[in-house]
Amino acid sequence: MANIAPHNDLQVEISNRQILKIALPITLALLVPQVNFIANTVFLSGLGELELGSAGITGVFYLVFALVGNGLNSGLQSLISRRAGENRPEEIGRMFSQSIWIALLFAVGCILLTFLIAPWFLSQTLTIPEVQKESSSFLKIRIMGLPFLYLFQMGNAMLVGTNNSRYMKYGFIIEALLNIFLDYVLIYGHWGFPELGFNGAAVASVIAEATGMVIVFSIIFYKKFNTRFFLFDHLRFDKKLSGLLFRQSSPLVMQFILSVGAWLLFYILIENSGTGENKERPLAISNMMRNIFGLFGIFVWAFASTSNAMVSNIIGQGKKDKVLFLIGKIARLSFLFTASLCLVINLFPDIFLRIYGRDPGFIADAIPVLRVVSVALLLMSVSTVWLNGVTGTANTKINLAIEIVAITVYCVYVYLVLRVWHLSLEWAWASEFLYWTVLFTLSYFYLQSGRWKKKVI
Repeated sequence: MANIAPHNDLQVEISNRQILKIALPITLALLVPQVNFIANTVFLSGLGELELGSAGITGVFYLVFALVGNGLNSGLQSLISRRAGENRPEEIGRMFSQSIWIALLFAVGCILLTFLIAPWFLSQTLTIPEVQKESSSFLKIRIMGLPFLYLFQMGNAMLVGTNNSRYMKYGFIIEALLNIFLDYVLIYGHWGFPELGFNGAAVASVIAEATGMVIVFSIIFYKKFNTRFFLFDHLRFDKKLSGLLFRQSSPLVMQFILSVGAWLLFYILIENSGTGENKERPLAISNMMRNIFGLFGIFVWAFASTSNAMVSNIIGQGKKDKVLFLIGKIARLSFLFTASLCLVINLFPDIFLRIYGRDPGFIADAIPVLRVVSVALLLMSVSTVWLNGVTGTANTKINLAIEIVAITVYCVYVYLVLRVWHLSLEWAWASEFLYWTVLFTLSYFYLQSGRWKKKVI
């Protein structure tokens, strides 16, 4: 034990330098899969607008289950960061070991659920038969990547929670490059590979996720984090500790499912509202917006993850009086980085849209929606940091309550705009303004209230 003493760098400092030291590597790590998602969409757009629209539906459906892993990731990251702030490395290992059990159980459950409900759900909600058929076939392949994805996310939670986020980029970079290569050869059948069409993207993603998992665990062993934090010394199932992880993570899992489930509802309403010769166009444009929203939101999610980790860490250090000051600093940096990107988007919107290879009419229809999305990103840049500050306090039930209120307002608005008032796609995407405003308002007032200071984990 004497040779595995706690390192001083487990405890964070409240400074811009520390914030950027954690956030920028996460940004790079998040940038790579977003580039990968865009590459997927570009390759699939070559098959036609029908496939591009189907990619939007399947992408959001899969995202519902993928973000279960994000919920587990956020819960584990918060707990590991708290133990890091307390300088308790062996407890980090205990948390990580139990997270593997929980991640695999969730993965199996989500796979079974997809095979049981996906075909029926798609047949009941989509009106274009070709989209139904392609989406169902795609999801049955794509969902098999969940165990690899969840373990990959657990490994990354450990790296961020112990202030080692700089190592995350390797797994993401290799995963993305492999996915792009496999998309190219499997969708179109290049270089002697089978031509799988739309399903080629699913096969490529599953292989890439398995590779990403292998890379992150290889880093853990190569850097000897497994020894330093006793990561695999407590693999026997621990009911009490697993219960703590589950209680902390399950509200976040529900939060992410509700959030993306609402986005899935949005896509279904878009698909149902299409009429005329180009009835697939609104869905195809919305799929592009999802990709652009994800790409230019990377700084936001990176700073949000940093907020979760640093808030939990400084609470572990006993510095609860510094939490609001810290969140404010992170939110300002998040806003500045996002504002710079939004300026670029609005100055050169056609450049980002042309990479999808669509006709001038398609691009002209997409530009007004792009401008709405870019402004919504500014609200997101602040509200997400404050919401993840709530996560860092370990009051994850409050996260869920905030999400429920915001999602309810969002869904009512989207339904009225698309099914009752039949307004334009720009008005539909303006729902993001409402959603992020509600999230920020509720998160801000909860943290200002100080009620979170009584929470002990």
